[in-house]
Amino acid sequence: MIVDLIENSALYAHIDDRLAIGLKYLQTTDFSNLEPGKYLIKDHEVFAMVSDYNSKLAEDARWEAHRKYADIQYLVHGEEQMGYAPVREFEASQPYNPDNDIVFLVGRGDYISVRPGMFVIFFPQDAHQPGVAITESMPVRKVVVKVLM
Repeated sequence: MIVDLIENSALYAHIDDRLAIGLKYLQTTDFSNLEPGKYLIKDHEVFAMVSDYNSKLAEDARWEAHRKYADIQYLVHGEEQMGYAPVREFEASQPYNPDNDIVFLVGRGDYISVRPGMFVIFFPQDAHQPGVAITESMPVRKVVVKVLM
């Protein structure tokens, strides 16, 4: 897992070429006028999903992990907590869905507060629980860039 400000994203570009493409997209795109939806950046190797939603209580959010893709989760506006823990500390609550590259999990982790201009990279070994309200539910605009690993 990596947490930082988007202005520091160049520090992580050396990790993977596709990760660099995703970070550059986040740094150079104005998301204020984009409609929610899926945007292909580099075929199905790197794509973005723009979402508007209300953050929710931790007990209403699910833990998840992915096997093929890393997530770069970037907050445009609003704020939320994101849970994190090593995936090996969790058990699957449902079988892995290869079509959506997701497995839902049960377990416990720690939380970080994420505010506008921050991004979090979750790799396949990282269980995460996004969309959790810090104190109370609020509107959030988030972009999740999926990066094939």
